[in-house]
Amino acid sequence: MSEQVTPGLRDFLLSFADDEHFIGQQHTEWIGVAPFLEEDLALASIGQDELGHAAMLYELVLDLDRGPDSDSEATDIEIDRLAYRRTDGEYRSCAFTEYPTTDWAEALVRHWIYDTFEAMRWDLVASSSYQPLANAAVRAGREETFHLRHADALIDTLSTNAEAISRLRTAVDVFLPMVGGLAGVTENEDDLVAAGVISAKSSSLHEPLRAAIAERFGIDHTDLGPTDSKPESELRRDSGRSEHFAPMISRMREVFDLDPTAIW
Repeated sequence: MSEQVTPGLRDFLLSFADDEHFIGQQHTEWIGVAPFLEEDLALASIGQDELGHAAMLYELVLDLDRGPDSDSEATDIEIDRLAYRRTDGEYRSCAFTEYPTTDWAEALVRHWIYDTFEAMRWDLVASSSYQPLANAAVRAGREETFHLRHADALIDTLSTNAEAISRLRTAVDVFLPMVGGLAGVTENEDDLVAAGVISAKSSSLHEPLRAAIAERFGIDHTDLGPTDSKPESELRRDSGRSEHFAPMISRMREVFDLDPTAIW
């Protein structure tokens, strides 16, 4: 790995890890309050997988920080510190994963949209020239197949009911304005593409994701509204956190604040 692309890789990994961390947190918060027991357990289990992906990606970030000559491995405490103890401006999560919801239709729609996007994102690095990232994609890709299958099966069941369809489409409308942020670019992605670290820029996933949403929820593509017209510079992951970030990270740190030596 050349030094030229290392900073860009770190930012890319952080954005990926922070999204996985936050969506995992969002899913696990449904434990005990989902509409029925089977779903209660299923979504919490999926959330645990996403937290596992986050830890795996945070570990890659720490490996980069150590440098290629280091033989030591990241400890759980170091991963925790990276996950919970950065300043707000150092996080790279997007509004889509920061947005809170107590509405089950919204939770299900976010689950499907995120896992559809996540599968595309892992595909970007499936043949990465940075071998640790390619290896991570193999593990995560297997799990994502089951995540998306779960979301599809539940949506298929609900789609036989007119009221459920209406609620799902209302939830789609909530998240559509945030989809562009999911595909927001990180620092030096052109260099990462040139080096074969990623196969294409994150922004290349925006239109395929919108098309998949339209097909899945039976929406005319023209009814999705215009493609986000913001310049790429405003969709960068380092452009700022949403209004929902602060209360969410505070909630996530509650136990950590009680015992900073705890290991998640």
